[in-house]
Amino acid sequence: MRFVKSLGYRGWGLLGATAICIALPGIPAAPAGSAHASVTLEERKLPMRFDWVACGPNCRGWVSAVGIVTADSPKDFDDFARGRQLGGATIVLDSSGGSVNDSIALGRRWRNLGALTTVGISVQTHTAQGERASVVPEAYCESMCVFLLLSGKTRYVPAAAHVRVHQIWMGDRADDAKAASYTAQDMMIVERDIGRLAKYTFDMGGAGDLLSLSLNVPPWEDLHELSAPELRLTNLVTTDAVADVLPQTGSANAPVAELTAKPVQDRFVSTAAETGTNPQAAKSTKTAEAMVPTGGVAVTAPAK
Repeated sequence: MRFVKSLGYRGWGLLGATAICIALPGIPAAPAGSAHASVTLEERKLPMRFDWVACGPNCRGWVSAVGIVTADSPKDFDDFARGRQLGGATIVLDSSGGSVNDSIALGRRWRNLGALTTVGISVQTHTAQGERASVVPEAYCESMCVFLLLSGKTRYVPAAAHVRVHQIWMGDRADDAKAASYTAQDMMIVERDIGRLAKYTFDMGGAGDLLSLSLNVPPWEDLHELSAPELRLTNLVTTDAVADVLPQTGSANAPVAELTAKPVQDRFVSTAAETGTNPQAAKSTKTAEAMVPTGGVAVTAPAK
């Protein structure tokens, strides 16, 4: 978890309510043969989208949450949840993070539902018996996504998944954080949102080690990928059994897509908007991610 950096690099957001325009680096799509993926890797470049994945007549299904958390995400989820019985549902995450304050709001909604969380990409496969849903474990949960993962009442992380953390930073200066200058107002916003994030972490049952590991990674370094022991240390993982979070559809060798490993991580930027009329109150933040070798650079739309 790092404090937001530019879309092209790392990302996170310690922002308030504001929209963010995102353009993340390109990622290879699921290979042919993996059939239709309900969530393509390209969708990770867009604001978070929620879909219900049905897995059969005797299988409840799950919620797929893919993309970046923006100021609209909490309302988008409310709209998605309206008329659905989502109490105790599993939420499958594939996300580069997003706005800090909006992620906190979304995570609290999920905890109130008693949701279960995991990391993966939902895939629909064509079989002789019809469409079959499965989850590809090689997915990414980075930056504020890690705190969404923490909101689950039960939390499972597959061995092939990548969970990465970093600091939060003023998004409009994350590209060259060392050379930038900062005002007392900037520091107030950062400190305030760290406090909000810390309270949320403990409310969700997370350990202080999660904040420590995250806040030790500056925006000019790569994200830190949590090891299996660190996932336990931070209390991000509460079970080693996938059956505790995902419905079992019968066959032990159900087909799943094999995705090509991503050469780089996605990045995105978010805008933090403070309440009030002070023009200094609106600050943009970005999510930190790995290095930027190839691929596009995300651009933020500053708050007006």
